[in-house]
Amino acid sequence: MVVSLRRRTQATNPRSDLPRSLAADDSDSELDTVCEECSSGKQPAKLLLCDKCDKGFHLFCLRPILVSVPKGSWFCPSCSKNQIPKSFPLVQTKLIDFFRIKRSPDSTSPESIGKKRKRTSLVMSKKKRKLLPYIPTVDPQRRLEQMASLATALRASDTEFRNELTYVSGKAPRSANKAVLEKGGMQILCKQDAETLALCKNMMDRGECPPLMVVFDPYEGFTVEADRCIKDLTIITEYVGDVDYLSNREDDYDGDSMMTLLHASDPLQCLVICPDRRSNIARFISGINNHTTEGRKKQNLKCVRFNINGEARVLLVANRDISKGERLYYDYNGYEDSYPTEHFV
Repeated sequence: MVVSLRRRTQATNPRSDLPRSLAADDSDSELDTVCEECSSGKQPAKLLLCDKCDKGFHLFCLRPILVSVPKGSWFCPSCSKNQIPKSFPLVQTKLIDFFRIKRSPDSTSPESIGKKRKRTSLVMSKKKRKLLPYIPTVDPQRRLEQMASLATALRASDTEFRNELTYVSGKAPRSANKAVLEKGGMQILCKQDAETLALCKNMMDRGECPPLMVVFDPYEGFTVEADRCIKDLTIITEYVGDVDYLSNREDDYDGDSMMTLLHASDPLQCLVICPDRRSNIARFISGINNHTTEGRKKQNLKCVRFNINGEARVLLVANRDISKGERLYYDYNGYEDSYPTEHFV
């Protein structure tokens, strides 16, 4: 009897399909599929087979881990020929084209925005702390290196750079993004914080990127590190990508970066952000393992949804001071507890 295992998919447990007399035989057999990392055949639904060598690997034993079975061909680390991504050229003109950088006479700086704000009393300032704009790196050469690191990650993941939510044909239209539909309500971004967000957007448009470096880690994949000290409550970036209905993505989405945008009472009105085709640096910021104390200690960002001019938006904001060289992490389950993080490193 010959049983062929499925390729590029979750490995079935062949013994479950055999007669009981054969299934009861504990002798070694070519029908057994075990993980090359942990040598266990348990949790067969989490086993992934290499399309070249047919060896099995648990999704959570891989480094970086995989949350779901990838679409298309998949090759194990030994068979893969592209483990280390090719760096993006450190050429200013190429980076300007890649990020569509605009040359604008507007030279508003993060330091000057506070001067435009109306002064409030001490009592008012204690009630609500204001968001801060990120401070770009002064050295233009270092900024080019930061942008090149992001371009490398985007190109390696076949992702187009965008710094705003995108609405494309066949997915959720912009008219579906109504913050008023949020179950339990959504906090409104105040005018001063909206001005800070706009400043961050304008800086990015001019090529004054956040002081961050995207690095490739063989255990975690692409991750993001602070390239200078970042203060608590600093806006790091907006989480962007294609907006779609959750109902369209429940079964066929192939990524581990899908973000809730709108959690409506009606499931058919729930929206998600899908950064698999278009996105920014937010796609590469890691999630914590919120099942362990050590994992929770890593968190230095918070994910917050805001009502901005009637639309839902998602911001990643520092929730404490961050040191230079520190890796950025946030809780993928900030709103719901449905994301599997127990195997995160």
